[in-house]
Amino acid sequence: MTDLNQIPEFKSAPQMAEKLLASGTVKTFAEGETILRENAYVQSIPIVLDGAIKVIRSDDDGREILLYYISPGESCIMSFLGGMHRETAKVKAVTEEKSEILFVPIEKVTAMLRENPQWLDYIFRLYHRRFEELLDVVNAIAFKRMDERLLHFLQKKAEISASNTVSITHEQLANELGTARVVVSRLLKQMEHEKLVKLGRNKISLV
Repeated sequence: MTDLNQIPEFKSAPQMAEKLLASGTVKTFAEGETILRENAYVQSIPIVLDGAIKVIRSDDDGREILLYYISPGESCIMSFLGGMHRETAKVKAVTEEKSEILFVPIEKVTAMLRENPQWLDYIFRLYHRRFEELLDVVNAIAFKRMDERLLHFLQKKAEISASNTVSITHEQLANELGTARVVVSRLLKQMEHEKLVKLGRNKISLV
């Protein structure tokens, strides 16, 4: 479990971390559980204490693309904005691994904006970080080849899981990258030939 007092914005305001924990509810989720669905109203803001969450956007045909990950000590800025404006969620949030999450009711979150400038600093820092990550996604789709996107995606998942071996199917990779499974399979074979990865059953090891 992440100590909220170790988050830079909270170090100078330990009472804020205490207030968040007192105001919210901590829940544990298994890998692959959906904690926020698209078009659902946001009632609380998630702060990851342990584990990781992936935030996904899908289209009307059910195709999905990964936008970014939420690591320990971070929250979902899109949930925050949706909750603040009483709008439905435009993304889906799914646990990448077993995760412990603090859910803080939206009314408590908005009240803290008036009471704690450090909380506003935290929100703005998250917004900046997520904005840069979304720009990376746009840049990758517009300018990078699919093999570059695939390798970067695997490296990011390995970083999140702290392991060089990523447990994932070709179908799941295709869904998260917004492409076809046959494309992913062909590129992985090519990457294995180039000794960039080693393929196993439902797992890929970075070399």
